[in-house]
Amino acid sequence: MPSDHIRYDLLAQQALRGVVQRVLADAAKSGLPGDHHFYISFDTKAPGVQISQRLREKYPDDMTIVLQHQFWDLVVNDDGFEVGLSFKGVPERLSVPFEAIKGFFDPSVEFALQFEVVTKESEAEEAPAASPPTSAEAEPKPRRARPKAAKSQSPAALPAPAQQAAKADLEPKPDRPAGGEVVRLDRFRKK
Repeated sequence: MPSDHIRYDLLAQQALRGVVQRVLADAAKSGLPGDHHFYISFDTKAPGVQISQRLREKYPDDMTIVLQHQFWDLVVNDDGFEVGLSFKGVPERLSVPFEAIKGFFDPSVEFALQFEVVTKESEAEEAPAASPPTSAEAEPKPRRARPKAAKSQSPAALPAPAQQAAKADLEPKPDRPAGGEVVRLDRFRKK
């Protein structure tokens, strides 16, 4: 199997994180248009995530927040976003790097992205060897599959409040007009 020296998987993931950045930046500037609202899941252990100790204890691995009616001071920069939210009446300030985001879902238009959180260790594990094989018969070791840049989410992968909406959305709807098709990026990858 040929080596992917360009790393299309990482480029695609980076581009799709740019979509999240742009959408959040627009929301910070102009508010949420129409019925749009966002479920954002992120890895609470990822470098750069800043949440209170109380939230870290309650959500030791990952957390999903909803940006809809009650959030404030949304600030978006090149690396991530900060937002104020209330948890059981207690105001909190969260800071989340884009690299920590695991999922983004806008149920108003059935748009979802799912990301693999890439750590320095996993990149080092998957990086191609620096030196070529020593004998002509030696074949390069097959590399592990790369993180998927985005894929359609199954209802189980969505945040709990969005699962019901997603299940309904995944069922065939005969009254829905024919339109675009959701295409998984995996379809275009060589296997």
